[in-house]
Amino acid sequence: MVNPIMLNEINKAEQYNKGKFEVIDVIEDWDLGFHLGNVIKYIARHKHKGTPLKDLEKANYYLKRKINESKNNNKKTRM
Repeated sequence: MVNPIMLNEINKAEQYNKGKFEVIDVIEDWDLGFHLGNVIKYIARHKHKGTPLKDLEKANYYLKRKINESKNNNKKTRM
């Protein structure tokens, strides 16, 4: 049997449920994909997980990867 507290941490982790919207619902509704979804996730939780700078650095990492991916895709379409 699954522990209800553990299930809650998996399905409704507190750091992703601050305010009116659950982070995963926004990511899916806006069809953000992997990189931008992670940007939103880390920004949304940075004040609530206990590691604000680390979470902002992670968001920055994923944003830079998305920018590089977009630049590379743009170069390919120009060829």
